[in-house]
Amino acid sequence: MTRSANLGFPRIGAHRELKKATEAYWRGDADLASLEAAGTELRATHWKLQKSAGIETIPSGDFSFYDQVLDMTAMLGAVPPRFGHDGGTVDLDTYFAMARGADDAPAMEMTKWFDTNYHYIVPEFHGGQRFSVSSTKAVDEFKEAKALGIHTRPVLIGPVTYLSLGKVKGAALDPLSLLGRLLPSYLELLSRLKEAGADWVQIDEPILVLDLSDGQRDALRTAYDALADARIRIMLATYFGGLRDNTGLAVRLPVAGLHIDLIRGPDQLGAVLQELGREQILSLGIVDGRNVWRADLAACLTTVESAVAALDAERVQVAPSCSLLHTPVDLDNETRLDEELKSWMAFAKQKLGEVAILAQTARGDGDAFASTFAASENAKDTRKSSPRIHDPDVKARADGVTEADHSRQSPFPARHEFQRAHIDLPPFPTTTIGSFPQTGEVRKTRAAFKRGDLGEAEYDAFLQIETEKTIRLQEKLGLDVLVHGEFERNDMVEYFGEQLRGFAFTQNGWVQSYGSRYVKPPVIFGDVSRPQPMTVKWSAYAQSLTDHPVKGMLTGPVTMLQWSFVRDDQPRSETCKQIALAIRDEVLDLEQSGIRIIQIDEPAFREGLPLRRADWEEYLRWAVDSFRLAASPVADATQIHTHMCYSEFNDIMPSIAALDADVISIETSRSDMELLDAFVDFEYPNEIGPGVWDIHSPRVPSTQEMQALLAKATKVIPPKQLWVNPDCGLKTRGWKEVEPSLSHMVEAARSMRGAPM
Repeated sequence: MTRSANLGFPRIGAHRELKKATEAYWRGDADLASLEAAGTELRATHWKLQKSAGIETIPSGDFSFYDQVLDMTAMLGAVPPRFGHDGGTVDLDTYFAMARGADDAPAMEMTKWFDTNYHYIVPEFHGGQRFSVSSTKAVDEFKEAKALGIHTRPVLIGPVTYLSLGKVKGAALDPLSLLGRLLPSYLELLSRLKEAGADWVQIDEPILVLDLSDGQRDALRTAYDALADARIRIMLATYFGGLRDNTGLAVRLPVAGLHIDLIRGPDQLGAVLQELGREQILSLGIVDGRNVWRADLAACLTTVESAVAALDAERVQVAPSCSLLHTPVDLDNETRLDEELKSWMAFAKQKLGEVAILAQTARGDGDAFASTFAASENAKDTRKSSPRIHDPDVKARADGVTEADHSRQSPFPARHEFQRAHIDLPPFPTTTIGSFPQTGEVRKTRAAFKRGDLGEAEYDAFLQIETEKTIRLQEKLGLDVLVHGEFERNDMVEYFGEQLRGFAFTQNGWVQSYGSRYVKPPVIFGDVSRPQPMTVKWSAYAQSLTDHPVKGMLTGPVTMLQWSFVRDDQPRSETCKQIALAIRDEVLDLEQSGIRIIQIDEPAFREGLPLRRADWEEYLRWAVDSFRLAASPVADATQIHTHMCYSEFNDIMPSIAALDADVISIETSRSDMELLDAFVDFEYPNEIGPGVWDIHSPRVPSTQEMQALLAKATKVIPPKQLWVNPDCGLKTRGWKEVEPSLSHMVEAARSMRGAPM
């Protein structure tokens, strides 16, 4: 019979229980036993929830205290030497040190998981790398579920994806050359799982939806020929795109089942059905695991029935397109969304129900779900016709955009002269990325204001005090370009979305970004416009307090798009253009209020890049156009900054330059300025601020560390083009780290000014 399956479930808890438990442990307010107990409780809750939803194949091993790739690193014993691992079991303190750093050991690099806003900890290898099973997490959690009466399918990151995502430090070595050393540990893990009673294992190889090198193709064949010796059935899971030219490779690997993503790669089903092995099971990723819209059950059922007709029912599974890690936990917890909007949506729990209903209907039990299918059809129809979604004025303005709207008045060299005349800055000017610490008092006061327990006048007075304190601190530290601190803002996307038409917000729609950092993405459900200025009040107030230039801080259109749950009834490019026009209005208002430097952050620019190179040109065209549309209306003397972080830029440098921002700041400290390699072969024309302080780690870097990073940067970028700044905003850090770190950063910049230019 057709079975229902799930690939992974959000680990955070419906009320962010994991965040609270983890951060309590980090603060020293809870012991290890309490943290582990919280994990045990969450896993049990999630397994039982999936079972009660009607899911027949339930995953285990998808839970993580920080990151699933880091879990794999711990299981394989691939701990970098600086963390002092003795070859035994990788304990949680070592695990967290790898992610967050320790006093004498910088954290491992972090970057985006394919084209999502989830960050993984990059595996770090060296020339003499050895692997050994150093954590039995996958086995332990399988047994844990089994003790609850739930037979699960354990999940592992596949060996070729794992190595492909890693980097070799200190040696000119292809990570794939380590495959022979790695596979015995995978075989041991599979053997232990089989011994524990597992009959299937899900092995995730999302690398199969990318453009593969010959080496990766050979590695996949070698790896799965070897893993077949474990004699345990493997469900090879691919997601985030279609297999395309990798279809033949995937179906010919010696695996018992193949999962495909029919949301991101809907056109691949025919080719997969034609080439699938005669006994292989096909898992259909038919419910969107990355967005919040209710499934069109009738259309999904047609797809399932076509697969059943081609293969027979026993060889078909119904599943989400990918792990539900990327969706909020439970729509039932949303009590403030209006009923119409809520009727269009589904979170992880509801998506499980959709999966189960599709599987049961395909088995002939459809009569029991007639009302659910009717609700799905009604949601589709009302979204299509609702005046809440379609604004003719917004569409007319977007249609009227011309090529001239995408360009500044003058090219950068001419603008640069105007800016130097209007903004007096020293060499190696110092600044921050925008936000300052969001203390408990700030969050508590903002929450009281939102609840109505604090009046607007009282709230504004509080924000004025916090803003002025931050301006005075920056002056005292000697920073050159200041920021207002963003104490009025909850999240860099949510804050703007709350003030734009076409956006909706949830109470508990949290998803994990990295570690204990969770975000609550807005929902873009309709045409986007800006009713009134959003940031001018606080930027202008901060500027009134100082003679130093204060940056206006905005989130760019591509990031607003990427970090939201986006409507799926029109091209993403059209939605991005609408957002860009709204930001454009804000840019003009900031300039007219006297703000001479405006930063339009685009940390998600690289994240939005399609996974296949053949699709890049179209995306880069509309993404660059959207940024330029937002940034271009200002005078030459107004300096436009942008910020990007935790992304690889080497292969899109012409498009980064095409943004034509006067200054770009980027994350580079975790990679030891490795990201600046992108600038070796590409002569970047404008100014750049490579981050010299990894703000995602609690450690305080020394002046000498930062100076060394800047010296490294000058070997790639001409000193006259360099700015000095942290990697990212300081919202998540504490003042006790921020003050000394910024002091060291200013000292490092001043020391560089004395060096030969």
